[in-house]
Amino acid sequence: MTTSSSMKVKPLDSPDRCARSGPAASTRGTLGTPSTLSTPGTSGTPGTPASRYLTVTFTGLNCNAIGAPSGVVATPLTWMVELPGPMASKTSAARRPAPDAPAESDVRVITQAVYRADGTGYLDPTRPNHLWVISVPARPEDKPSAKQLTSGAFSEGNFVWAKDNSRIYFTTDRDPEPYYSTPKTEFYSVPAGGGQSVLLTKIDMDVGTMSLSPDGKRFAFNASVVYNPVKSYSQSDLWVMDVAENAKPKNLTASFDFDIGAGLTGDQAAPRAGGGSPPIWGTEGRAIITRYAKEGRANLASFDVDSGKFTEITKGDQAVMNFRATEDGKRLVYSISTPTRITDLFISDRNGSNAKQLTRINDALFSKLNLTEPEEIWFTSFDGKRVQTWVQKPPDFDPKKKYPLILNIHGGPHAAYGYIFDHEFQWMAAKGYVVVYPNPRGSTSYGQDFGNIIQHNYPGDDHQDLMLAVDEVIKRGYIDEKKLGITGGSGGGVLTNWAVTKTDRFAAAVSQRDISNWSAWWYSADFTQFQPSWFKGSPFEDTEGFRNRSAITFVDKIKTPMMFILGEADYRTPPGAGGEELFRALKYRKIPTVMVRFPNEGHDLSRTGQPWHRIERLQHIVGWFDKWIMGLSKPEYAVTGNR
Repeated sequence: MTTSSSMKVKPLDSPDRCARSGPAASTRGTLGTPSTLSTPGTSGTPGTPASRYLTVTFTGLNCNAIGAPSGVVATPLTWMVELPGPMASKTSAARRPAPDAPAESDVRVITQAVYRADGTGYLDPTRPNHLWVISVPARPEDKPSAKQLTSGAFSEGNFVWAKDNSRIYFTTDRDPEPYYSTPKTEFYSVPAGGGQSVLLTKIDMDVGTMSLSPDGKRFAFNASVVYNPVKSYSQSDLWVMDVAENAKPKNLTASFDFDIGAGLTGDQAAPRAGGGSPPIWGTEGRAIITRYAKEGRANLASFDVDSGKFTEITKGDQAVMNFRATEDGKRLVYSISTPTRITDLFISDRNGSNAKQLTRINDALFSKLNLTEPEEIWFTSFDGKRVQTWVQKPPDFDPKKKYPLILNIHGGPHAAYGYIFDHEFQWMAAKGYVVVYPNPRGSTSYGQDFGNIIQHNYPGDDHQDLMLAVDEVIKRGYIDEKKLGITGGSGGGVLTNWAVTKTDRFAAAVSQRDISNWSAWWYSADFTQFQPSWFKGSPFEDTEGFRNRSAITFVDKIKTPMMFILGEADYRTPPGAGGEELFRALKYRKIPTVMVRFPNEGHDLSRTGQPWHRIERLQHIVGWFDKWIMGLSKPEYAVTGNR
């Protein structure tokens, strides 16, 4: 440590070890943890001037630097550091509580298994969310008035007004520890003017956003069947239910084996604009419009309320992001993303006819860029299952040349890549890489069985799908097999870690917000696995399952240089259960590795992180591949001495 010339240091140890006082213009040594932080007039600082004092321990001080006998002191000494006046007074004032301020402890007393949420932080069960109504001011200068409608220990949400505006319907789950059972939802209503909430019905499903029929007599909502025994993946369906006591829901899409209400994995959605898209009722109440995902596409469709008959409204290689209807229900407005369009608004008639693009927000920017459309490929996996993948090629691609390849794996694991904009793929392609992004088994948009097949076997056969996707692209002759990279986030980080324990074919790997130790993750994630969905039990019950599916178990087999990209506020896949463990283990084994940590970022760094962090993340991913695949100099990843 080198102290500031404006600081004064006094030793508190015996005089025969160092002088009692002296200037500390060039004091050097190792600073220990402060043991006392005191103010004038307190113990240890009698008669001192008005400033702030810090008692610390130095080891290895050069006593000559402070006017003491020559020689280096090898044993710790305790010193009193006088901080500069202006800084000290500001610090003191900041810490001084208001005279009449009530003391509120910052200590958390936690009694629930779920006590924090990624992107939100630590939860406070004593402050649930409740419903309020707010009067709309007639003039800007009018002050709105608010009235609380609900109260109690449980949160409410998913509300919708009755057609006559007399009541508000909402959903809740009044179970203080819902993780001990399968999902359920309670439907209530409350008078809009205030009064007692009335229970309508309870159902054994976790209900998504809902809407009310034109006559106000039925709900429509998306929800997944709760299986017994539970499944790792339960495909969402479209349901209708009477607005009545003890009503039971009816599944309109039981025979439609694709994901109702689902979308695709991209990184272009507005990160902080909340609100979903509830199902849209037809004006006569005979059909309902909602989104569905099928084979890497997300479009709108109409379903007959009586028969469940499916009618396509939008179609194409695209992803509908959000949708709404006009007040009379005759027209639709929706946003669409494609691999070369971030998002734009479209409008059409209710049946999808007369579609028109309303915005071209990024045309000026994109006119300066050379974005590429991906190639869609289907291949047959080891057991006969058909697997879909996409190949994003560099601008001015020449099939006669040889290109480096990056395998990019989505998370979830129950999610899907597809026809949607992704900055990451375009960035990698623009830097000269061919990007392969498959939907291995376990992915959504291919039916219930394909999604759930990885239950109690993840990671497992999905790894084979990924390797075969790489093989399929190599067959086309334009890939340099010695220049392969692999990356993925969340569940994709799990599979990245797993892959490098199974093969040495990749020259470099970037594992993002990963899990390397399933047991550590089970104990620390922001949601529980108390139901046997991914594993057959807890880590102390399914010991072999947790051990045999954790990459850290097989760390001795890893030879691939690895980068770990971690959000320091990630509560979904906490760094201690993932990259931190593998990083330390690889350092022990002297395998090239680097950890890139993003302060104040959670699990959704790639989608909702601060813009400069999102840019740096992309730079680091490609930077690591440039170093180990392309042989470029990257001094920022060199091991250096302590700074």
